Amino acid sequence: MEIIRKKKKANSLLWLFEPLEGDPRYLCKRFFSFEAAYLDGRLCLAVVDRGEPWNGMMACTSREHHASLRVEFRALEPHPVLGKWLYVSQLHPEFEAVATELVAAARKRDPRLGIEGDVRKEHKKRGARASRESHKKRRV
Repeated sequence: MEIIRKKKKANSLLWLFEPLEGDPRYLCKRFFSFEAAYLDGRLCLAVVDRGEPWNGMMACTSREHHASLRVEFRALEPHPVLGKWLYVSQLHPEFEAVATELVAAARKRDPRLGIEGDVRKEHKKRGARASRESHKKRRV
């Protein structure tokens, strides 16, 4: 019996990341149902084109930056599910302008955008490794 797999449709919002493509420190990769833009190893922006509330752009940031980003980008709201990130829906009348401005801010390395991705995992691994090594030393 042959298994038939559905081909996933391309994310219709990927065009927003085109200004980042010339940057050698840019990486676009799948992140759950999102396409995510990484700059310098930091997850900065994510786009998704499904039904609400998964239909727009996420600004990946920490809560300490929400207020200043929302002053500059008035259409941003905390995401209803992922409240740590800010979101603008494709349904918002200013979506395209806000999304392109966010990409420009990320390209300029706005320090309010971006969260550490794999660094925390690596730190935990190193911490666990150091803990095991100190445990071994105590046993000897």
